[in-house]
Amino acid sequence: MEIGRYHWMYRSSRPHRYHHVPALRGKISPLGIQGCFECCIKCLGGVPYASLVATILCFSGVALFCGCGHVALTGTVSILEQHFSTNASDHALLSEVIQLMQYVIYGIASFFFLYGIILLAEGFYTTSAVKELHGEFKTTACGRCISGMFVFLTYVLGVAWLGVFGFSAVPVFMFYNIWSTCEVIKSLQTNMTVPGDQICVDIRQYGIIPWNAVPGKACGPILENICNTNEFYMSYHLFIVACAGAGATVIALLIYMMATTYNYAVLKFKSREDCCTKF
Repeated sequence: MEIGRYHWMYRSSRPHRYHHVPALRGKISPLGIQGCFECCIKCLGGVPYASLVATILCFSGVALFCGCGHVALTGTVSILEQHFSTNASDHALLSEVIQLMQYVIYGIASFFFLYGIILLAEGFYTTSAVKELHGEFKTTACGRCISGMFVFLTYVLGVAWLGVFGFSAVPVFMFYNIWSTCEVIKSLQTNMTVPGDQICVDIRQYGIIPWNAVPGKACGPILENICNTNEFYMSYHLFIVACAGAGATVIALLIYMMATTYNYAVLKFKSREDCCTKF
């Protein structure tokens, strides 16, 4: 039963004695709200936003590059076998290389999934250490060595992915040439100026199949039919998406470079005893 501002509770072992506590009115202390707010701000201050953005961008870019590149390579082999190299021995080496590249794609996807998680964890560690969120600043030579190793490895991967980005633009260039040639053939047929049979695309000039491959080239209506196939349409656009994914991965690695380099420099600077006088 409620009397005044008190609730009478259960009867104790002693007779005629009651325990009573103040009644709760559903109000929260302003000090509690302020403490919770400060705790949230402190937690958000330890989030490495640059590493988080780079991780999301890296995962997206690698997923696009690996997934679209794998399917596009399969479609490219199908186009070559059906239209440009009917003899299997002529493109046997190319088929083996493409199959090897598909296995490499599996390895790249697995490696960057783990590496992105490790870099994100390292970003949380260094950000918390730099901002001293968990007490006095403390770091070890081993921790600084690990951070330096990640800086070096990220720089190496960034340079390597610049090469991958350039390499992924090669099939886009090849498919664009074929597609533009098909558009020229369509425009000539519409204007009735020059027969389209005189316009050809020779795949052998790109070096992906030998010069003795038969037929090795496609002209006129045959080339136009190739451009209208689903394999060509899908492979062309998937190579474009794969190239864009490689570019996104390069940008993510550049962000990683800046974040890891900054964190390593600050850790090394603050580890010096005279850092406050040298600043």
